[in-house]
Amino acid sequence: MAITASDVKNLRDMTGAGMMDAKKALTETDGDIEAAVDWLRAKGLAKAAKKSGRVAAEGLVAVASKPGVGVAVEINSETDFVARNAEFQAMCGAVATAALDAADLPALLAASIGGKTVADTVTEKITTIGENMTVRRMARIEADHVATYVHNAAAEGMGKIGVLVGVKGGEAEAALAIGRQVAMHVAATSPASLSEADLDPALIEREKQVLTEQARESGKPEAVIEKMIVGRMQKFFSEVCLLKQAFVINPDLTVEKAVAAAGPFTITAFARVQVGEGIEKEEEDFAAEVAKTMGG
Repeated sequence: MAITASDVKNLRDMTGAGMMDAKKALTETDGDIEAAVDWLRAKGLAKAAKKSGRVAAEGLVAVASKPGVGVAVEINSETDFVARNAEFQAMCGAVATAALDAADLPALLAASIGGKTVADTVTEKITTIGENMTVRRMARIEADHVATYVHNAAAEGMGKIGVLVGVKGGEAEAALAIGRQVAMHVAATSPASLSEADLDPALIEREKQVLTEQARESGKPEAVIEKMIVGRMQKFFSEVCLLKQAFVINPDLTVEKAVAAAGPFTITAFARVQVGEGIEKEEEDFAAEVAKTMGG
């Protein structure tokens, strides 16, 4: 497979590797970009495996809760100007409130706001505001208590990152207090799963293969390598699984131990929704964005 300059650039952007190293990685893996990332990591030539695709879409994540239920809804707009618009924000808040009684995204779009469906409400706002919008996704958690947190808030209950944390046991006030602390932690660390048991097996296997290749680069005997892999996989789990992570508020404790120390509580679930996550948008300079909002 022919390796293009664009392929090399993309791999460099994802990993921070040098040009020649990126080119060699693609050559060694027949142009498979994910395999090339792993090859660079195994050789110690990548700074980190980064997610492909830019996070560039605008809009807000709005959160809402009631006893036993919490929701986070991502509503996208074309520009950040609209995300700061009071009319758009009011719509986001209304959509989040409607989501409390919706089981999933299709049910939310069919739910009613002031006698109109959510879908029709958004369509109407597109007409009046003059910019494309979409209700992209929603997260819903049901638990004894559901704590919410918004990072980089643009208005009450909405911002660029919305987090939900389900807490089991204890009194509501104390449960929501520790739940909010954990939600702040989740906003900062973006864990891949609640625990090792919830982690995607494909992700575990991929990481194990990379770590195995790294260990073999050391030239140590196979028996030693196996022990190295066990230790490194445990470190990996402590980095990506919420309950095993060092608690940002008290790094001497894991999240699981910090929650247990706060009372008879258990974290049952979490959701983290970030505006534009996984969406690519054409890069546009500031002047062009202003011109778009002015109809130019």
